[in-house]
Amino acid sequence: MHPHRRPLRDRHGGRARANFNLVAPLPSAFAEGTDMRTADTSGQLDLFGDRDASGAVSPLIGRQDAGLRRGNIDSANDRSSTPTTPTTPGTRTSATATRTTGTRTIGTGVARSADRNDAVFSYARVLEAWLACRRNKRSTASARAFESRLEENLTELRDAFLNGSYTPGRSICFVITRPKPREVWAAPFRDRVGHHHLYLAVAERFERAFITDSCACIPGRGTLYSARRLEAKVRSITQNWKRPAYYLKCDLANFFVSIDKNKLRDLLAARIHEPELMDLAERILFHDPRVDVDVQSPPERLALVPPHKSLNNQPTHLGLPIGNLSSQFFANVYLDVLDQHVKHRLRARHYVRYVDDFVLLHESPAQLNAWRLEIEALLAERLAVRLNPSKTVLQPIDRGIDFAGHLIKPHRRSIRPRTVRATLQRVAAMPAEDLYEAGNSYFGLMRQASHSHNDRAQLARLLLARGHAVNRQLTKTYRRTS
Repeated sequence: MHPHRRPLRDRHGGRARANFNLVAPLPSAFAEGTDMRTADTSGQLDLFGDRDASGAVSPLIGRQDAGLRRGNIDSANDRSSTPTTPTTPGTRTSATATRTTGTRTIGTGVARSADRNDAVFSYARVLEAWLACRRNKRSTASARAFESRLEENLTELRDAFLNGSYTPGRSICFVITRPKPREVWAAPFRDRVGHHHLYLAVAERFERAFITDSCACIPGRGTLYSARRLEAKVRSITQNWKRPAYYLKCDLANFFVSIDKNKLRDLLAARIHEPELMDLAERILFHDPRVDVDVQSPPERLALVPPHKSLNNQPTHLGLPIGNLSSQFFANVYLDVLDQHVKHRLRARHYVRYVDDFVLLHESPAQLNAWRLEIEALLAERLAVRLNPSKTVLQPIDRGIDFAGHLIKPHRRSIRPRTVRATLQRVAAMPAEDLYEAGNSYFGLMRQASHSHNDRAQLARLLLARGHAVNRQLTKTYRRTS
């Protein structure tokens, strides 16, 4: 006993019995087993980041080289009644499942768990996809028909996801003429629910890797976000319009009908590791809407679409249908290759992309030209798309940048003049009963610009001439009274 340390005493004054911790350091062999157990347990997470009960690893018992764990000899009735099977610490064994769909083999080398499959396609997730899908479509006839037999339709769709029998249905094809003629291939409401289900399941993992300057089909990153983002970069590179600089604006030629589905499939597989979700993604991606389609536009309207922009003239492995959430999401995944190259290979600080339009800023026009050549080589090699030479612009920034519906000029950002002219023409010709909703919608669009007073004044004068009142701030119109 230490000479200066008093002996322990109990409450009656006698010497107390000392309690010692008899835990000794682990030998090296058991220490290695403990490290392996820690690595094993930390890796067993389920699809949603929770600890997988089936992957829990109990403490080692007996000799380390025997590889026995207490969980290996547990039984529901007797903890020692089940024969032990030696295993290697730190590893798990599982069966390999392979499922073949058409000519493609899906899910090879990965065990398909029934519980995990139920979690991926649970009723709650299918219901969430339906709620997201109907948010702006509830008044349509297809949405009302689906909702009239909601429980039956959701159950049938979930069962099709579970057993792998899901097949996209009949599409609707029509042509829009504003801002220019384009084919739209609208999927039926049932398939739109499937698109939302896939998007809600995998979008977050992709969007976390997207650069901040990638816009469109990302929550909070619409046309206003992209225009403001570009305006901030312009002010940065020009020191608030005090220094000269140049911009390179590019557009991809026939982008949606030129997307290579096989290349896109590889990009999706890099982050979708669940065979069930990858199966759904492939069924949506490789579905050819031209096989079963209801064409709702007359031939003369279909003829307005240039042949090189029509999906009908593309081979099977090329082209995504415009009009579906899945196509917009797939396009972002496809062009993420371009975004990563520009930011991390070219080291371009000032770059913004909205769908297939993108802008680069720099003080030197020679540097922008060099970047353009590298981008053209990347697009041809990795994505099999090309730039549209007629829409590739290189000029000083102070001449104005037309991007995402906005025109950015020194110290101001306004709505594109062509958009303002089209707005005034439509308001002048539309029926009186539509003026209230349309007028307020156009006021809201114009208010997105930092300098829009003159545009809103023109719209206000037109609404006043047609009998509607407008507030003093030129931001709102009111219903016409009898």
